[in-house]
Amino acid sequence: MVGLVWQPSPEVAQSGDQRRRIEFAAAYQNERAARSPEGCQTRAAPQPGGLPNKSGKDAATPRRRYGALETPASRVHSLPVRGHRRARVVWAGAALTAAALRLFSGCTQPIAVDSPLEALGDPNLSWRKHLGAMQALDVHPVEPDYLTALHEMMWRPGYTPATREEAFERLGRHDVQRLKRTCRQWLPRLGTPAWRERLCELIAENGWFELTPALVSSWARPTGFVDDMERAEYAALVRLHGQDNVIGVVFGILFDPTETSSALRARCWELLNRLGHRDQVISMLTEQPIPAEDGLLGDLRAGAVDLGVVPHTREEILWIQKLREPARAEFYAQASAVVAGLSERRRRTLNVRDLPILVAVSIHDPPLLAASTQELYERLRDRLATARHHIDPDRFEGYPGTYRQRLRGHKQSLTWGDLAAMLLALRAVAVPQVAAHLFDYARRDRVDRSCEYGGVIALDAKGRFEVLEFPPRFRRRDNEFIASQEMLDTAYTAVFHFHNHAQRYRNVRYAGPGIGDVNYADNMRANCLVFTFINAETLNIDFYRHGRVIVDLGEVKLP
Repeated sequence: MVGLVWQPSPEVAQSGDQRRRIEFAAAYQNERAARSPEGCQTRAAPQPGGLPNKSGKDAATPRRRYGALETPASRVHSLPVRGHRRARVVWAGAALTAAALRLFSGCTQPIAVDSPLEALGDPNLSWRKHLGAMQALDVHPVEPDYLTALHEMMWRPGYTPATREEAFERLGRHDVQRLKRTCRQWLPRLGTPAWRERLCELIAENGWFELTPALVSSWARPTGFVDDMERAEYAALVRLHGQDNVIGVVFGILFDPTETSSALRARCWELLNRLGHRDQVISMLTEQPIPAEDGLLGDLRAGAVDLGVVPHTREEILWIQKLREPARAEFYAQASAVVAGLSERRRRTLNVRDLPILVAVSIHDPPLLAASTQELYERLRDRLATARHHIDPDRFEGYPGTYRQRLRGHKQSLTWGDLAAMLLALRAVAVPQVAAHLFDYARRDRVDRSCEYGGVIALDAKGRFEVLEFPPRFRRRDNEFIASQEMLDTAYTAVFHFHNHAQRYRNVRYAGPGIGDVNYADNMRANCLVFTFINAETLNIDFYRHGRVIVDLGEVKLP
């Protein structure tokens, strides 16, 4: 496909960024191939027991080199300071908390316990008792049960960072290789920010280059209120590889055909998109050779060429992979045919969520495919001008951002696909059979206090709109719907995800998506609808998708 948006811009080509990314990726892969089975050497000679000193410095040890580029540890002190002021305050607070805990642990005496091994397994005990238990066990030959308890202290909830660091140091002396495996497995999933930060520091201080994937995987998981370039994972990567090489390291993992973890590669993809390197990622995807056995990049390239879309997130990567499965071959062929008939300009605006919309529009309203974004906006604006809306401007009171639900409030961010989806939603609910099903489903939802009801709106075998009901994965409370895996599998080719706000017939206070619904849309990046009872014969309908784009589409009346 010629002229797609994924070609590098002239500015990118002139700056040589794409060439540098390729060089960095190759350097990372070469370095991985050169590693010994025992793992990378550290900057400092290890002390007895397997760990280097905490400073990570040794005059007799040469600086680590990454490819042909020198990576002085001092680069970590020249990190750019960016992000929201609140992010810097949170970051500084976490760092001071960790430092205070370490200082506190060094000037308070441990407490002896009756059963040391049992005490280590209880995270509710004070760290002084944990330290006393470890010291009691240290005087005996190290037993497997003791090591297992120390490993669990690295990740189980409830332990203080000071306690975990004591366990880390002992594992470094007695079980360092398994310690690295524990860090690799659990670092991306740690829920305690202070300990995650300190563990990143320890990895960097010990020069554990082989834990680079763990640092990248953890960095790829967004953290609220902390800028990506101020994260502890980034600082550790800078210390290990040099500030100029960090992005190249991430590219190297993504495009490494020997990397067996598709989840890690997907996280790298998401991270690079989030950091603003989308053009370079897409250029490498479409222009660099891809081994035949590389299923991940093969699926992504096919999606770019056949469907005209390139994912932004891990969930969208999975979406493309699911569409490539034989069970969805018919839909894939339909979507490919519709995309092939679009103008180059239209293809440049497509997202993965637009594919079911394109197929449905080609069946129910083909002229929309040739209409411009402005024409669709005007058509939708005219449809909504006389509609009755139910909007609570204070719905997200206390949360950052806005809660705009008027079409005009999102005009600048709406895409062709968004507008086509909303017009399609109005067409679907105007079908008497669809509306009747929605009301029947909402009535059943009203009397069930265990959960909300939800499902998808799809096309049946004859191309007609249909409502597919799916029970929730869990039933916990009356204001929550948790999508099941069966629903998500069906939704890859469906037009809309939907759920109800039907706790009572007069439920206008909750018209529109809640904060949990908005988070769901951000994660799934799907086209979503929520139906809310205004009275027994009226449902309000809201369209929403990621980025807090919410548009009240008016009312649906009982047929």
